[in-house]
Amino acid sequence: MRRIPYLHLILFTLTFLTTLLAGALQQGADILADPSRVVEGLPFAATLMTILLVHEFSHYIASRRHHTEATLPYFIPAPSIIGTFGAFIKMKSPIATRKALIDIGASGPIAGFIVSVVACLAGLSMSQIVSVAKVEGSLGLGESLLFSFLSWLVFGSLPEQADILLHPIAFAGWIGLFVTTLNLIPVGQLDGGHIAFALLGDRHRQVSIALIIFLAVFGLLYWEGWALWAILMLVLGINHPPVVYWESPLDQKRRAIGLLALFIFIITFIPLPFKLL
Repeated sequence: MRRIPYLHLILFTLTFLTTLLAGALQQGADILADPSRVVEGLPFAATLMTILLVHEFSHYIASRRHHTEATLPYFIPAPSIIGTFGAFIKMKSPIATRKALIDIGASGPIAGFIVSVVACLAGLSMSQIVSVAKVEGSLGLGESLLFSFLSWLVFGSLPEQADILLHPIAFAGWIGLFVTTLNLIPVGQLDGGHIAFALLGDRHRQVSIALIIFLAVFGLLYWEGWALWAILMLVLGINHPPVVYWESPLDQKRRAIGLLALFIFIITFIPLPFKLL
């Protein structure tokens, strides 16, 4: 008889509530004065939770397909501007092959990326063009190559002294793309680290070191968060455990998936994700 995963359900529910609250606060709702306004956070919360669910369950399904034991997703509620620190699954058995490593590592970011792009397009179609003066002093979001392209598709070239006031669904899509970037950094045991190890083997360690230096430099030049992320990667470790069976050569399909993941990382990377306008 299967046990009910109470912990996973509780964490999911708490994370939905914290993202709902965060979404309402983003809309300027005073929850203490009027608790009913919490529903204004639903577009943001539902979109972000869907992105995270698709990402993590894609990992989970890929793990099951390759007979790798993994937990259901753990969601992390947080008192932050987006209401969560994300979600993760935990591997409970070794990953057997390079093919499995790429499938498991790439499935989540690619699936989450697709949903995030859809959310960005839908949300941008409901966003507004406003004067820069109207949003002066607020928190601005940086643009990746992809998000700039999506914005151009929806709005064309913006007039001077104009900016886009994102709809909550577009903001959730932006967060989804940023989460995809973080996961695809080819360091340690991040999703990108899994893919890099499957493709490069022992050279994965050199790539990890190079990327940590890269992030540290970007932390000095652009956004301090990249330097903190580099430190976190060092704390978590840059080495990757070996797979059970190192099949060689790796098939062309998996090499293509690895290159696709690298391409997604490049077009979603944002040197300066957050800034004051």
